[in-house]
This record gives sequence, structure tokens and C-alpha cells, in this order.
Amino acid sequence: MLKHLYIRNFAIIDELELDLHSGLTALTGETGAGKSILLGALSLVLGDRADSDSIKPDSEFAEIVAEFDISDLDNVSSWLVEQELNADDECILRRRISRDGRSRAYINGTPVNLSLIRELAEMLIDIHGQHEHQSMMKSAVQRQLLDDYAGHLPLLENVSNLYVELKLVEDQLAHLQQSTNEQNDRLDLLRFQTRELDALALEDNEYQELSSKHKRMANAEKLFTTVESSIHQLSEDETSNIQSALSRIIDGINEIADVDDSLNPVADMLQEALVQIEESVSELQAYRDRIELDPNELAHIEQRLSDILDLARKHRVEPETLAELQAKLQQELDDIDHADERLEELKREQQQLEEKYLAACNKLSASRKKAANKMNKAITQSMQTLGMSGGKFEIKLDKSDKTRSAYGLDKIEFTVTANAGQPCKPLARVASGGELARISLAIQMIIANNSKIPSLIFDEVDSGVGGGIAEIVGQHLRTLGSNKNGRGNQVICITHLPQVASQAHQHLRVEKQTEKNQTRSRVIPLDDEQRRQEIARMLSGVEITEQSLAHADEMIERAQSI
Repeated sequence: MLKHLYIRNFAIIDELELDLHSGLTALTGETGAGKSILLGALSLVLGDRADSDSIKPDSEFAEIVAEFDISDLDNVSSWLVEQELNADDECILRRRISRDGRSRAYINGTPVNLSLIRELAEMLIDIHGQHEHQSMMKSAVQRQLLDDYAGHLPLLENVSNLYVELKLVEDQLAHLQQSTNEQNDRLDLLRFQTRELDALALEDNEYQELSSKHKRMANAEKLFTTVESSIHQLSEDETSNIQSALSRIIDGINEIADVDDSLNPVADMLQEALVQIEESVSELQAYRDRIELDPNELAHIEQRLSDILDLARKHRVEPETLAELQAKLQQELDDIDHADERLEELKREQQQLEEKYLAACNKLSASRKKAANKMNKAITQSMQTLGMSGGKFEIKLDKSDKTRSAYGLDKIEFTVTANAGQPCKPLARVASGGELARISLAIQMIIANNSKIPSLIFDEVDSGVGGGIAEIVGQHLRTLGSNKNGRGNQVICITHLPQVASQAHQHLRVEKQTEKNQTRSRVIPLDDEQRRQEIARMLSGVEITEQSLAHADEMIERAQSI
């Protein structure tokens, strides 16, 4: 549930803090007072695209913070733990937009990308806009509404995964079924290339090893001379060598160390140096014995390297990747050589996947049909209370292989009639805008009533209705906001209708003020008397009369008795 909303430097809002509660909250005010700005700020903190134009003109940034109570939302708590963003029973979303276009988003103080914010927002709050009846005429939206109502996510995921697998196999089949001439031409080239590479018989890491060996052999004489000279100077020079000289120095230091034992560490270090020299001489002697001076071997290596480089240039690859290329070409050759076998294998795989896909689609279709019957009854019943007595709502489902998709085989269409005895027609062909708005509201109310999301926002969805029907709409919203299944539901409704506002458990008024050429918007929680005055204003306009006040009292009293 949305507990607290903080807005700073957004549009015409300087700074606003708003506490919200469970039940039905009505948000009213004059046209242009800023009700839509509040919804825009909330949408922004829930992951909508940022626009620096929404920042208050004299400010460098805008900031929105939304705090949610998630104590009853196990799915949200689990999700936060998985993302390592958990913070007890609270969830705080924060969005900051800078004038330079930069935007930052946070969950419980941790910077996150917008995709995570949006994923979380879908579990926290659901917004029903005043223009949803327009998008509701689209077949894709109608399908999604039915699937959301029925909770079809697991079934849809199974169908979608099988559809993707099936399409992949079908693409592979199409690739293998290319023109025979193209395959034959490619086959001849592949056979020639693989024979050439097979003849080279390149071993693993052979080029790198040959290159190193060639470098050593090409410089063998220099290596031998330098190593031989080093050994001579270190130990083999009979007149003067470093090993003998160091031994004499050590003997001398040891003699005087008897006089001053502080020289003992020096003697130890020199002794270690002598050991290192002896080991170095041994290593150099072994290296000298391994140096190869065979011209024939060198010529053989040079020819082998030349063959490798020639073939690498021919294939326009690095010498080190020739073995990888050979494996790739051989695999392609094998694929073409065994194309018939692979073709049969793919056909079997396609048939199996098709059977699984169709079975999953049939299961989804059966569930959709069951959910559609339930939804038809609920929406038809709701229509009777919204001034469409005798009206009927019916979801038509047509299943055909021609409509194969990641969403199944069903073509889903919402049909409706507002009058008894009239046949149902597609929702898109309903003539009356007022009827369409009421039908849309009936659908949204039924869907929202089945929602697992605790916070619901209705943005002037009551547009186009009035009188007694408007009161019924308000009663529906109030019931929706009442406790259900032990959980405090939260419904926030932006409305111009006093019949709806009078049903609210909490009433907020949005006001716009102009002072020193500056326009500001603020939100005022109304007490009982202020609420009475506001509903009377909504009833009578600018001048509040005793009659409108009495009418407001009657409406509030009637709402509280429900």
C-alpha cells in the first residue's frame, strides 16, 4: 500500500508531502489545479520516462519519493530479497531528475536501473487511466485483460517458450532446404578446403611452438657465445673468475669476523650469493648443452612455418586460428554431407514440438473459455448497475492454426450490447461514447476486483457518467477499497463527480495558487466540514448554497451507511 508521497520541484509543485491510507481516497479540485501532475509524479517514480521539462522552472532538479507498506506482500518481500534490496516491511522508491537530463532511480536507497523499478511497480500499484477505453478496443489489450483476469502467466510462459523453440527448428529446416545447386557448389569448395587443411596436419599450438623454436635456432650461435662467456667468467677462467674471487672474499670476512662478530651477517649474505652463482653456473651449463646448431633442422622449421603462413593468408585468418577454421569447415561439411539425416531429425523434432505447442495452446484455450464465461457474467451484472439494464457483455474466442503466436491460437474479441434483445457487437463498434466509457469502467472494476495488487488508482474513469449511475460507480469504488480477505485495499480516484467523492474514506483537495507571478499547487487533506464544503462546491459550482450543503450532507450520510 502507498503510505507516503513526497514531491519536490516538480511542475508547479514546490514541495509536497502526502500521507495516504487504505480505503477509498478521492482527489478533487478545479480543472488545471494539478491533479494530473500528482499522477505524473507518481508515474515517474514508478519508472516512466523522465523529461527535464517537468522540473519546476526555477529549479535544477526534481525529486519524487514513494513509500510503500509491504508487510502483507510476500511476493514483493521475496523479490526484494532476491535482488538484495530488502528493508523490513517498507519499500521506498526514489527518483531524481536533473536539468541536464540525467535521471537516477533508487530502491531502498540503492541505485537501480529503471527496468527493476518497473518490475517492482507492477507488484505494488495499478493505474487505470481515463482513456483506457480507447486502448481497450485493441485485440492485444483485450487478450491481455482476459489473461490477467484469469492469472494465465504460467500457461502463457509455457506456450511462449514452446513457440520460440518451434520457430527456431522451423528456421533451421528452412536453412537446410535451400537450393540444391547452392549446397553442391558449397560442398565442392568445402571438400577442397578441408583436404588442404588436412594435408597440412597442423597440431595443437604447433605454430606458436615452431615460432619459438625457430627464434632460438636462428640465434643459436649468439646464444651459445653469450652463455659460454658467462660460464667462463663466473667459474671456468683459471686466472680470474667471479666464483673464486667471491670465495676468497668470504674467507677474509670470516677471519675478521672473529674480531668483530657484527660482520657475521655480511659473511652470510656473501655465502648466499656464492650459492646463487654456483646454481646459475649449473643452469647455464645445462642450457648450453641444449642449444641446437643443426642447419637442416632450421631449414625444415622455416619451410613448415612458410607453409602455415601461406595457408593462413589464403584463408585470410591468423596462423593461430587455422585449427579453429578447420574444425568449423569440417563441421559445415559434415552438416551438408549429412543434410538428409539432419533434415529428418529436424522434422521429427518439429513434429514433437508442434504437438507440445498445440497441447499447451489447447490447455490455455480451455482455461480462457472458462475465465471468459466467468468474466462475461461479472461484467454483464456490473453493466446492469451502470444504467445499461438488459445489456450484455460477451467474449468471443475463435481458435485457428492461422493465428499461431507466442500467445496461443485464440483470436479474442470483446463484444457488447447496451440494450436487451440486441445482438452483441465488437466493442470497437459501440456507437455511444458514454456507453463505451461505462462499459470500460465495468470491465476495469471487475479486473481490479480480482487484482492481487493492493493499490489501485483510477484517473477520471468515471468521465461520461452522472446522476444515480455516478453514485453507483462511487459505491463500487468504495466497496473495492474496503477490507477484503483481511487485507486493507487502497483505491485512489481522481474525480470531478460529487457522487463519487462522497463515497470516499479520505478526501484530498488539489488547489492552485498564483502569487507574485508564480503558480503553485498544493494538496489539502479535508476534515469533515471542509469535505462537506468541497462536495457542495462540486454540486453547485462557484456559489455554495444551503441546498447544495444539504445535498452534500445527504450524500455523505448515505455513503457512510453502506
